[in-house]
Amino acid sequence: MRLLLAEDDRGLRFVLAKALTEQGYVVDAVADGAEALLQIGEHDYALAVLDWRMPKRSGLDVVMAVRKSGKSLPLLMLTARDTSADRVLGLDSGADDYLVKPFDLDELLARVRALLRRPRDGGSPILCCGGLSFDPGTQEIYVDDKPLPVTATQRRILELLLHDSPNLTSRRAVADHVWVDDLEPLGSNAIDVHMARLRAKLVGARVRIVTVRGSGFRLVPE
Repeated sequence: MRLLLAEDDRGLRFVLAKALTEQGYVVDAVADGAEALLQIGEHDYALAVLDWRMPKRSGLDVVMAVRKSGKSLPLLMLTARDTSADRVLGLDSGADDYLVKPFDLDELLARVRALLRRPRDGGSPILCCGGLSFDPGTQEIYVDDKPLPVTATQRRILELLLHDSPNLTSRRAVADHVWVDDLEPLGSNAIDVHMARLRAKLVGARVRIVTVRGSGFRLVPE
C-alpha cells in the first residue's frame, strides 16, 4: 500500500516516514505542496498525510486541488492550527481527518489505519476473492478466516490484485504499488518470482493468479 507524506519539517518528515514504513507501507516523502500535487498526479496513493503549512503550495491548497480533480484519495491533515475555525476550514475543504501538532505517533498510525478501513466507493472495506480476503485496517491477509503467512512485498501484491479483481492489474501498477523504486522490478524478473511464490501459497484458497502475457496479471476465483 503506497502512501504520500508531505511535511516540510525535515526531522518530522524522517520520523513519520520511518514509522509508516515500519508498518509495512511504501512511503513517498516530499517537502512541499507543489511536489505533493505532482506525486498525486503520477501515483495512485491509498492515502496522503499533508502538513498544512508548506512552501510553494499549502496543505490546504493540495486538499482543495485533489477534491476539485474528483479524486477520492483519503487525506489526513497535520497542523499546529488548533482553533475550531481552522478545523472546520480544513474539513470543509475536503480533508478526511485532522491531527493537531504535537501529536502522539501511535495516534497518527491509528488514524491512518482508520482512514484506510473506509471504503472509497461506499462498499465493504474488506477485499475478497474466492477464499482470500484482505483487511486494509489490520493489513492482514486471510484464507477462509485463517491468517496467511506472507512477506510484506507479497501482501502488497495481493492487496493490489484483490483491489483490481477481476480486472487486469498491469505490471507497471504492481511495480508502482509495491516497490519504492518502481523502475527496479520492471528491469528484472522480480515480479514474476514473487507471483510464482504467491501461487504456491494460494493453493487451496480457491483463487488463481492468471498471467496475461505482455500486459499483467488477473486474480480470479476458481
